[in-house]
Amino acid sequence: MIALTRVNAAYPPIQVLHDISLGIGRGERVALIGPNGAGKSSLLKVISGFLPATHGTVAIGGRAVAAIPPRRRAQTLAVVPQDIPCDVPFSAYDFVMLGRSATLPRFGGAAAADRDAVRNAMQLTETWPLRQRPVAAMSGGERQRLALAMALAPDPEVILLDEPTSHLDLRHRAELAHLLMRLNEERQITLVMAVHDLTFASQHFPRIVLMASGRILADGAPADVLAPLALEAAYNCPVRILPLPDSLGVCAVPISITPTS
Repeated sequence: MIALTRVNAAYPPIQVLHDISLGIGRGERVALIGPNGAGKSSLLKVISGFLPATHGTVAIGGRAVAAIPPRRRAQTLAVVPQDIPCDVPFSAYDFVMLGRSATLPRFGGAAAADRDAVRNAMQLTETWPLRQRPVAAMSGGERQRLALAMALAPDPEVILLDEPTSHLDLRHRAELAHLLMRLNEERQITLVMAVHDLTFASQHFPRIVLMASGRILADGAPADVLAPLALEAAYNCPVRILPLPDSLGVCAVPISITPTS
């Protein structure tokens, strides 16, 4: 479904991705982890086509991402960004309808199918009761759920998520996880999510990609990637891994270091 081969990318003059090769099959759930500045967000932007590769190839469904027409790309792949501006001049309903832009006719308004898709997406994310509220009047967590609703509106094959849990409380974080798993299992939507919460990643993603300094350090099952040596190499600090009771997940705990004089 997603294939990157020997990809480099840059925000000139700074190179942010180095020799990235990565294949993600249809229906996979993949978490991208790593320290700040590891290249997780840049990798998502390269996959979506927002950041062109300076070297190598990026393909979606066997077709170079740069060659996919924008409207078709928007129907295939949706992005949930890390932050939604608080000054967006739309109601919640109109904001989510933006997700249907690629399916709307060039002239004319939304059809019944578009309105149904928006309602369904907002009900799934529990934002339907907020439909008449201005986006500017919402909390960070509400805007984050609204961004997911907008991503779901066009019924995409792939959803890329950049730290979607950062503004969510415990309840909504758990509900987001349940919703993502349900979408993945029932609709075979491919999910690629950048996340700082290693416990969340270990609990909900069968495949984890560990990044640091724009490179992939490890790629595999949580038990293999979330290992002290790999994490210490990426985060540059000692780490202890604690298994969670009654769960396949783990908790990664940094070990404090006393500075030497």
